[in-house]
Amino acid sequence: MAAAKRPALPVILLANDLLDGDVVFAAGDANGLNWSRDPGAALIGHDDATADQLDAFAAAELGNQQVVDAYLVDVAIEDGVPVPRHYRERMKTTGPSIRRDLGKQAELPLAQAFLRA
Repeated sequence: MAAAKRPALPVILLANDLLDGDVVFAAGDANGLNWSRDPGAALIGHDDATADQLDAFAAAELGNQQVVDAYLVDVAIEDGVPVPRHYRERMKTTGPSIRRDLGKQAELPLAQAFLRA
């Protein structure tokens, strides 16, 4: 079976937490990864080695039933913050497009970077 097509670099790994459904981002470094709800903490894959590390982490966490719908997302780096290039992932990151002053998007200052369109 052919491998899935990888998005263009740079990438981040996002998923949904299996217990509460929140969007989570793979964060950490070469020594270990974990999940964060802060998009500003996402590990950015600027090269194939880091993208491979993120892919392997996704496979392990899916297998451990920690998250669902884990996949790499191509991003642009704006003011040092990864911003998804596609609208679907921006929506997943910021939450509903109405009343941005409410909900999780209002709680994370770095999430404001995702609101730029």
